Amino acid sequence: DALKNQILSFNLPQDLENATLYAVMNGGKRVRPALTLMCAKAVGGLVDLAMQAAVAVEFIHCFSLIHDDLPALDNDHLRRGQPTLHIKTNEAMAILTGDNLLTLAFLQLAHSAFDENTKMMMSKELAEATKNMVVGQVYDTLGNLPKALPRIEQVKLVHKNKTGALIRCACVFGGMCSAKDQVAMKAIASYGTHIGLMFQIVDDLIDLHGCEEHVGKATRKDSEQGKLTYPSAVGVKESKNIIKHLKNEAECALEPLGASADCLRSFNLWLAQRTR
Repeated sequence: DALKNQILSFNLPQDLENATLYAVMNGGKRVRPALTLMCAKAVGGLVDLAMQAAVAVEFIHCFSLIHDDLPALDNDHLRRGQPTLHIKTNEAMAILTGDNLLTLAFLQLAHSAFDENTKMMMSKELAEATKNMVVGQVYDTLGNLPKALPRIEQVKLVHKNKTGALIRCACVFGGMCSAKDQVAMKAIASYGTHIGLMFQIVDDLIDLHGCEEHVGKATRKDSEQGKLTYPSAVGVKESKNIIKHLKNEAECALEPLGASADCLRSFNLWLAQRTR
């Protein structure tokens, strides 16, 4: 497994290595790295090369999950059907493991086989997406959203940053593995923007209606904590309508890529219909 091999290659102290492996290898849908690989394939890029970028994106995602689960944030005890890292180890190790994965993501890009210019662009793209993810988490956890924005625009701002930014980055990374055709890159970025927002709205509905055993983590926490979600802002029916609209927009974004993007079309359909 590429993720496991990369972690082992960093020569970490045993307890930190074990905690990092637990956090990264403990199941998960691997949506973001899968998107990097599929987007690379769709634009004619090398999948083996794309894997190096996919690993970096997944490291950032796992870092965010570790910190989100901490008592100071979501205080979750279950992740992917297993104890969260701070429950498995302790809070100090969870914080430090998250810090470690954030750093390893950029080290991964630095050690990759991409040319120096692509490494620089990828590092900038990943840093921007990670910054936006943190901004979204601040809005989600602490509030202080722009008061002039309507409620629906506030929740959209949270979701596009908290979840959508890294998903879009994962797609753009795949696009960067090609000859950087601008039409293809624009198509990939647009696709990533639409599915990134759609992914989190689907998550909102899963949190509202899913059962803990199936989902693998605590559910109904958003409504209990009064968090800003699409169902709370516009209702379940309209949330489903918005998901359908975003799915169609993502489909349209792929038109310039023709049949080479069929795998992304299928993935788009799964993302809209998933139940966990």
